[in-house]
Amino acid sequence: MTTILVTGGTGTLGRLVTERLRSDGHDVRVLSRRSQPYAVDLRDGAGPGLDAAVAGVDVIVHCASTPRGGDERAARNLIEAARKAGVGHLVYISIVGVDRVPLGYYRAKLAVEKLVEESGLGWTVLRTTQFHDLVLRVLAGAARLPVLLLPAGVSDQPIAADEVAARLAELAAAPPAGRVADMGGPQVRTFTDLAHAYLRATGKRRPVLRVPLAGRTYRAMRAGGHLAPGRAVGKGTFEEFLAGR
Repeated sequence: MTTILVTGGTGTLGRLVTERLRSDGHDVRVLSRRSQPYAVDLRDGAGPGLDAAVAGVDVIVHCASTPRGGDERAARNLIEAARKAGVGHLVYISIVGVDRVPLGYYRAKLAVEKLVEESGLGWTVLRTTQFHDLVLRVLAGAARLPVLLLPAGVSDQPIAADEVAARLAELAAAPPAGRVADMGGPQVRTFTDLAHAYLRATGKRRPVLRVPLAGRTYRAMRAGGHLAPGRAVGKGTFEEFLAGR
């Protein structure tokens, strides 16, 4: 039986990874800021709590992440603790387009990829497109206004979080594989199309207004830098996700 530590194990993805690994028969530890017995904020530095979490662990699946900053610091602390504990395999979940879209959060994810690659540990990195959950949060937030404002000319390729969790569990149970093939949702959809699907599913009525934006990030997204049309391996559609909610 493999002992696996999942960081961010109470989050949207981490919770699903944890459930999948346990159902596969692995001994799974969950590390998050508030989850006992391994309540650790990785950004705060190495300490007894982190050392206890990684002790005797074979594999770490690193799902903990925040757009509020600190991912690089957290990764350094985790990698240092993993080295000391002799962890054999570090699996990291990243995002398609971190090397093409100049968004601050994406840059941080790319920097963490580099830290993982240079860690001296066995490593695997998987990039995926955005989860259905994120697209739903964006659209629900936009729908609070009388008019649903969307960036003009931008598409997305949402994927089901449970499909990503299944892939991560598979990678965690296998030898280190380096950078594996990207994983994208089944369809590249315009944001307008996704918004209309959301409005139909929720019964809300909003006019949809497409707004042209400025800046390098917007241009990169209009060019599809965050998409993986050649890796549309996901199965669940956005409509199926909404129906399940």
